[in-house]
Amino acid sequence: MSNSKKNYSLTITDIITLIVLGLFPIWKIFNINADFPVFVFVLPVVIYIVEEIVLNKKTFKQIISEGGKKFMGLLLILVIPGFIYLFISKADNNFMTLSFVGPKEHVIPDFSFVNQNNEIITNDDYRGNIYVANFFFTSCPTICPIMTYNMRIVQQRLSVYPNIKFLSHSIDPINDTPERLLDYANEMRANLMNWNFVTGEKESIYDIAKEYFVNAVEDSLAPGGFFHSEYFVLVDKEGKIRSGIDKEGNIVGVYDGTKDTDIKDLINDVKVLMAEYKRPKKDEK
Repeated sequence: MSNSKKNYSLTITDIITLIVLGLFPIWKIFNINADFPVFVFVLPVVIYIVEEIVLNKKTFKQIISEGGKKFMGLLLILVIPGFIYLFISKADNNFMTLSFVGPKEHVIPDFSFVNQNNEIITNDDYRGNIYVANFFFTSCPTICPIMTYNMRIVQQRLSVYPNIKFLSHSIDPINDTPERLLDYANEMRANLMNWNFVTGEKESIYDIAKEYFVNAVEDSLAPGGFFHSEYFVLVDKEGKIRSGIDKEGNIVGVYDGTKDTDIKDLINDVKVLMAEYKRPKKDEK
C-alpha cells in the first residue's frame, strides 16, 4: 500500500488559517492599539469555500456534507472566537465612561498662543476635538524629553482615529521662540499635523496651567530654572478634563507622562472617550 503525501500537504486554507492564528497574538504582543480587523477571522472560511467550489468543483451542499469536519473546525477555531472578541472589545468601551476632573462645569478657558510655525493657536482650533495637553520647555535637562517621546507614542498609537489633537505648552517663553519650538519638534520627530508646540505670555501660560490642574512656575532652584508637572491632561470635545479610575475606584485625574503604565492607560481612556461620543445621548430633562 502506497502512502499518499496528500494528507500532509498544506492547502491555501491551511496556510491562511495559520497566518490568521499567528497574526492576532502578534497584534497584541506589539501592542497595536488600533482595533483588530475581525473580518480576518472569516477569511479562511471564505477561502476554503472558494477553493472547494473553484478547484474541486464542489457545490456548497457537498462542502457541508463531505468536508463538514473541516468546515465546522474553521468555524469553531476562527469565526466564533472572532465574533466573541468583537463583542467583548466593543463592550469594554461601550459600557464605560470617563469621570470629570474637578467640577463638572469646569472648562479650559479661551486661550491664544503662538505655535512652532509662528501661527496663532486658540481654543477654536481644538474645539470639537479630543486633545492631550502638557507643559514643558526645550532646554529641560530632566523629564521633558521623556514626556515628549511618550506623547509621540500616544500620537502614533492613536493615529488611525480622527479628531484627536495634542498641545504642548512651553513654560519658558523667553527662550522658546517659535523657531526653537520647531527645531525641538523636529529633533523629537513629532508629527505636527495634529500637534502644536506653543509659546506666549508667561503669565498666560502659567495661569492656564492652573486651569489644567497642573503646576508650571519659574523656579531658580529647579533643574533648568523651571518647575512643572510631568502630567498629561485629557480634554474632551467640550473642553472638560476627563479621566479614568484606578483599581481602587479613585479618579486618576492626570496621567504621568514619564510612566509606560500611565501612557497605556491614557491611550485606552482616549478610546473609551471616543466610544462615549459614539453612543446615542439620552435626552436631558
